[in-house]
Amino acid sequence: MHILLTGGTGLIGRELCRYWHAQGHQLSVLSRRPQEVAALCGPKVLGIARLEDIGAQPVDAVVNLAGAPIAGRPWTRKRKVLLWESRVALTERLLLWLQQREQKPSVLLSGSAVGWYGDSGEREINEQSLPVNEDFASQLCGAWEETAQRAEALGIRVVCLRTGLVLSSRGGFLQRLLLPFKLGLGGPIGKGRQWMPWIHILDQIAAIDFLLNQTDARGPYNLCAPSPVRNQDFSKTLAAVLHRPAFMPMPAALLKTLLGELSVLLLGGQRAHPARLQAAGFTFRYPDLHTALSEVTGRH
Repeated sequence: MHILLTGGTGLIGRELCRYWHAQGHQLSVLSRRPQEVAALCGPKVLGIARLEDIGAQPVDAVVNLAGAPIAGRPWTRKRKVLLWESRVALTERLLLWLQQREQKPSVLLSGSAVGWYGDSGEREINEQSLPVNEDFASQLCGAWEETAQRAEALGIRVVCLRTGLVLSSRGGFLQRLLLPFKLGLGGPIGKGRQWMPWIHILDQIAAIDFLLNQTDARGPYNLCAPSPVRNQDFSKTLAAVLHRPAFMPMPAALLKTLLGELSVLLLGGQRAHPARLQAAGFTFRYPDLHTALSEVTGRH
């Protein structure tokens, strides 16, 4: 299978390339720095600067994960434009390219996040739930999904990947937490009662591969473990795995001052469940947070 990835040099994209290369698939990665793709994604992965560089060779599947880091810095007006363009505008260019191809891929797996639902408080969320609070992150994910869904009109099966917080030893949000927690300076964020939908990187990769091969899978899927936890419980579990205390809370007022509107990502959350993924028969390798964190941190 020839798979084209956008965002292939990111955390999830790099792991997908390793996984699919081992299965014998042909991989192409759209990148602003195509000369770096082979080093990041694997020596046999082709880096391209433009979609047109694919030429006439057939593409069987497209995995659209491109997007500037949403939690990388405060959401200034300039930053919001960048976040929008790197997701929605790029997906629009992808659609235009797909329209022009005579032989179209059979499936488009497109990125999204559980942030689509907004801060859902105590409500239990599944794929049938509507957005609870339409903050910027929710609006961004909504526009991203709506744009990708237009590929259905081209006869392409579309799956939207509503990803939770990905646990990995190679990057992502967990890496930012490890140093303060290892120093005994970790603790809950705000009151710590906000829900955190999380997923181990190996389950994330397996779930994407599962949906790629499930020919009847289409629409949104929550990619998160079946056991979301509150932030205070996540903090206690991470501290226990690292054999450190966790008593240094990050005050909500300070976060709002430092991060502004971005603070909603840390102070809010989603009690999200992977209802459709489990109904389709997917089995999680790491459904338990303590086991997942132990594996990721090498403390098992």
